[in-house]
Amino acid sequence: MLLPPPTQAPFVVDVAGAVPRPGVYELPSGSRVKDAITVAGGFLAEADKTNINLAAPLEDGQKLEIPFMEGVEIAGAPRSGGTDSGGGGGGGGEEELININTADVELLSTLPGIGATLAQRIIDYRTTYGDFYFIEDIMNVDGIGSDKFEAIMDLIITGYE
Repeated sequence: MLLPPPTQAPFVVDVAGAVPRPGVYELPSGSRVKDAITVAGGFLAEADKTNINLAAPLEDGQKLEIPFMEGVEIAGAPRSGGTDSGGGGGGGGEEELININTADVELLSTLPGIGATLAQRIIDYRTTYGDFYFIEDIMNVDGIGSDKFEAIMDLIITGYE
């Protein structure tokens, strides 16, 4: 009696860093780096793709860390090491952008005009309807009109733009 060839178990890969949806994903054996990045939502605009070999084969249990470009700080996006400096706003420097698809209530509440209640509405909206693809989509959240949007538009990103 002939038996079908054994099927290989899927790979489990941890995708982290400059992707919109970091996490642990199950991929078919034989998958490539490109496949893992695709299931994690692609690259963020701030991703440093210089040394990423999209054709490299994946291994089961592999952690794939997509680096950010040098000098880019994205609040709400997973980073390796370091801590956020709390504290007030002093002089110049670049402001940290808040990814509205990954930020929690505490981080969203730091935006001007966004308190804990409105921050929770943002999270509830993205839980119900999925990620925001454009920053303007945040105006679909009850309580965020054009005035509030104008106050935060330069402080937020979605990871898709």
